[in-house]
Amino acid sequence: QVQLVESGGGLVQAGGSLRLSCAASGRTFSNYAMSWFRQNPGKEREFVAAISTSAVTTYYADSVKGRFTISRDNAKNMVYLQMGSLKPEDTAVYHCAGTQYVSSWFDPQTYRYWGQGTQVTVSS
Repeated sequence: QVQLVESGGGLVQAGGSLRLSCAASGRTFSNYAMSWFRQNPGKEREFVAAISTSAVTTYYADSVKGRFTISRDNAKNMVYLQMGSLKPEDTAVYHCAGTQYVSSWFDPQTYRYWGQGTQVTVSS
């Protein structure tokens, strides 16, 4: 079992940067594919980025491609989301999620473990 705790959210002006962190418990973290999703009230959870167990493969939503970078450090049980050139439409609660078995990288139902989320607010 894996427990996930996000940090690093906050208020930032448009064009600014933030780095989100996700700390994972458990000794088998390196066996889990990890992702970031975001969600606003009343809306569905939206895929942002994903990374394979060995970090060889990454995926990004078109809306963040070229601005966000996902990475992981298996020795530290950490996943990161470096966000740059932030826009007001990036405002959301950001969740990290993990799974041992990937059916669809982009479908939130693929992921068994979720963190509570961290709020990112981008002002115009």
